[in-house]
Amino acid sequence: MSELLLIRHGETEWSRNGRHTGRTDLPLTAGGEEQARALRPLLAGRKIGQVYASPMERALRTAELAGLAQPQIDPDLQEWDYGGYEGISTAEIHRSRPDWYLFRDGVAPGPAEHPGETPEQVGARADRVLARIAPHLEGDEGAVALVAHAHFLRVLTARRLGLPAAAGGLFTFETGAVGVLGTEHDRPAVVAWNARSL
Repeated sequence: MSELLLIRHGETEWSRNGRHTGRTDLPLTAGGEEQARALRPLLAGRKIGQVYASPMERALRTAELAGLAQPQIDPDLQEWDYGGYEGISTAEIHRSRPDWYLFRDGVAPGPAEHPGETPEQVGARADRVLARIAPHLEGDEGAVALVAHAHFLRVLTARRLGLPAAAGGLFTFETGAVGVLGTEHDRPAVVAWNARSL
């Protein structure tokens, strides 16, 4: 079975400041562009058969700078819709909801165009992505690379490992880093995480 490469986009101004960035389409910072370029040698040595990316600028630019030309855009790879928490940090949310935990509680409702998502809704999107790429993972055409966002990729990792969406909270994911999901004894397993060299 082929490996699944999970690539978190490089740093943006909001990721640097800890602000929830779901549907706000921010560019990479200069540091984020450098993080993305630094992935190029790591990925160049791997056989990659398919590349998919979130439609957000930060993901597409990361793919480009990392040498992953012309990814297939998949809207299901977008970050968690943070609804009313878009642009707000966890520390700010904790002022009014001290026990709030994204992977358990979801988000406050937002405007009609971005109402917010529950962990289960994000998990359903992750399941759709995994179902679409399953035939490529079962072949020998090379790894499948997904260029997307931290919280979404954490949920997708949980679902790939057979865990509930809320278990995505067990994984951290740094900007400009790679996670590798493979198998051990024919069962999905984490091979590498938060890697910048493999």
